[in-house]
Amino acid sequence: MIKILHFADAHIDIANHGRQDPQTGLALRALDFLKALDTIIDTAIQRKVDLVIFAGDAYRDRTPVPTFQREWGRRILRLSHAGIPTLLLVGNHDLSPALGRAHALQEFDTLEIPHVHVLDKPALYKPADLEGLPLQVIALPWLSRSRMMASMEMDGTKRDELFGQLGSLLMQLMVNWLNKEVDPALPVILAAHASVEGAMYGAERSVMLGGDLVLPPALVKDPRLDYVALGHIHKSQDLNPGARPPVIYPGSIERVDFGEAADDKFCVLVTLDEQKRDRAQVEWIKLDGRRFIDRQVRVTNGVDVMEKVLGVLPPSEELAECIVRLTIDYPRELESMLDETLLRQYTAPAFEFHLVRRPQMDARLRISDDMNIASLSPLELLDLYWHAAGVEDNLPDLNRLAGEIIGGGQPGE
Repeated sequence: MIKILHFADAHIDIANHGRQDPQTGLALRALDFLKALDTIIDTAIQRKVDLVIFAGDAYRDRTPVPTFQREWGRRILRLSHAGIPTLLLVGNHDLSPALGRAHALQEFDTLEIPHVHVLDKPALYKPADLEGLPLQVIALPWLSRSRMMASMEMDGTKRDELFGQLGSLLMQLMVNWLNKEVDPALPVILAAHASVEGAMYGAERSVMLGGDLVLPPALVKDPRLDYVALGHIHKSQDLNPGARPPVIYPGSIERVDFGEAADDKFCVLVTLDEQKRDRAQVEWIKLDGRRFIDRQVRVTNGVDVMEKVLGVLPPSEELAECIVRLTIDYPRELESMLDETLLRQYTAPAFEFHLVRRPQMDARLRISDDMNIASLSPLELLDLYWHAAGVEDNLPDLNRLAGEIIGGGQPGE
């Protein structure tokens, strides 16, 4: 049996703001991400895994500050000291956009850290590359258009053609490896930092990332693969449930923002039987991240306003150490009836409280039956809007400014 721990999208410095821990000087939210990373490293060591695969995006961006490089390095060194081979796949947040510049994971190669292998280019890794493990890994780190095109020395016209064919080129590369170079007697893992067509992220929306190279499902669902270890999308999911191979996004290790408020966070323990070669066993290990609470309320009249607002929130004691956002939609004339002091007292146990006010105004334009809207100039339409919205202060100045911007005169001229 071969045991592999797979995780991705650590982004350990993405929440480097807010209250600080007096002992470490780090933001308390940053410590949430480091605690999740500690849990992952502890699990790898305690479960005596044979291999760790990190599928990309260690940091928020390509230029992490030294403090977070230190914190990431300390934890990867624990795996090194435990003698666990660790594969660090380079993600888009790790990769410098400039050719020739080091990426954010480069130091592990530069310093030749034992048992830590940085995967920064498409390649097939065999047992000799994996410290003798009876395993093969196809690595597809984040593929930068500019880097790939420059490396192939394509001129401008061919670059455009190449971008449209990258998926096909990758498919050909994969097929070549699977048909000619892999040992069919040994398990094969695909590790990729990329989007896959049909994957879901955020609030269950199909992936539509214009700057991404989106891999076709046929590429990742090839039955000759034993497991597909993905990174890049923060929502945990198996794109090939019940079939071979499991195609797994473990997701980010901690909730990044309110778009992930309802998402549980995981790392994945994979067990491969190199003899039977059945479908890999996948164990989702839940990470206890900080809880997010996101509520919205619409107030339509002035009756019991604060009762309605507080009624959408859990009991005050249940907000303890949570990150809470409350969005209130209300008519603008009820502004004075919203008691923010009371709200902040009620949510005091929360780790953070974000109040979003969204005053609504009746700005419907009433056009008379004998008025043809198509015949109105932009300034005339703007003047109608000012009156519908109840804007009276500085109206001549606003119209004069609008006239200067648009290049016309005053309404009615």
